[in-house]
Amino acid sequence: MSPSGSSAALDALHRYTLHESPTGDRRALAALADVLDADAVRAGFDTAREPHPSGDHLVWTLPARGVPGDPVLLLTHYDTVWPVGTLSGMPWSVEGDVVRGPGVYDTKAGIVALLTAAARVERQGAPHPEIRVLVVADEEIGSPTATGLVKAEAARARAVLGLEPPHPGGDLKTGRRGSTRVRIEVTGVEAHAALDPDAGVNAIDELVDQLVRLRALVRGRPVLLNTGTIAGGGRTNVVAGAAHVELGLRFTDPADEDAVLAGLRSLRPVRDRARLDARLLSHRPTWRPDEAGAHLLDRIVDVAAGVGQRLAGRPADGAADTNTTGALGRPTVDGLAPPGGGAHARQEWVSAAGIDARGDLLAALFTGLHTAAASLEGGA
Repeated sequence: MSPSGSSAALDALHRYTLHESPTGDRRALAALADVLDADAVRAGFDTAREPHPSGDHLVWTLPARGVPGDPVLLLTHYDTVWPVGTLSGMPWSVEGDVVRGPGVYDTKAGIVALLTAAARVERQGAPHPEIRVLVVADEEIGSPTATGLVKAEAARARAVLGLEPPHPGGDLKTGRRGSTRVRIEVTGVEAHAALDPDAGVNAIDELVDQLVRLRALVRGRPVLLNTGTIAGGGRTNVVAGAAHVELGLRFTDPADEDAVLAGLRSLRPVRDRARLDARLLSHRPTWRPDEAGAHLLDRIVDVAAGVGQRLAGRPADGAADTNTTGALGRPTVDGLAPPGGGAHARQEWVSAAGIDARGDLLAALFTGLHTAAASLEGGA
């Protein structure tokens, strides 16, 4: 069957998908980054990089044309959850409107739509504000090295647009749960479990007691606590000398978030001679819908109507870099990548026609959003 989307957009997505780019694989990320930077230059962007050992963050700038003031910031990422080699069992395919492959929906199709829109605006010579784009290398693990850059760029942005996937059906995202990844490490004292057990301190037992404490802390609150990985010890005849756990926490209310994280920081060992270390691996604060975001959404809905698209917005459960900008009070709306489904799943897919539609919308936003964005900036 012939694809529904434009051949240029699908060709670009195909190239990006064949460059598998799992988080933390610096070589694989660098190969895709070179391709993305080259395409960004062709679309009219100036390109730069923020280097990091685990993968560089890409910073693109489309200089303003006739519209002074602070930039509009777009946030996206080029890392995926899929390891190199996934293509062998999850190959690229196009069947009608359905495009499949690792990372097509989350969120390489969003990058295609962005570059398509920018190239069109530049060809038309239409006025627009400065467009800044961050293409993050570690979004899928909470952006531990990118969050500072996100904050710095957001501080000077008049509005923030997130290029994460939308709600099912294409609606936009106006808030997100807070998301925090935590690692708790316990160091005990090894000893023979039968001949001299009192000489030891069991790190696994200590860790279990700390998890009970933490679960008591979240009980009664609308907080999701997931024990993701846990490990420790080595032999049944040895008192365990080390244990650790990694936890995922999701919040809907900043007050609950503050209370739970304060409780986490206050954890102390139950056993003498046990040592405890609890630290945040990544932290994205709760982003609650606010007036500035609602104003921005209204303007996006109006612009979308002008290109024949109907949109709405509502909060989402998942987390992204827009948690950071929304929590800072910057006017933020997310979900502007093309519609599809199956994020982080083997059935991941994106709509070919949706790539073109989102390209149309982004081009219209680049040239038509600045009046509303200027008023938001003035009222911030």
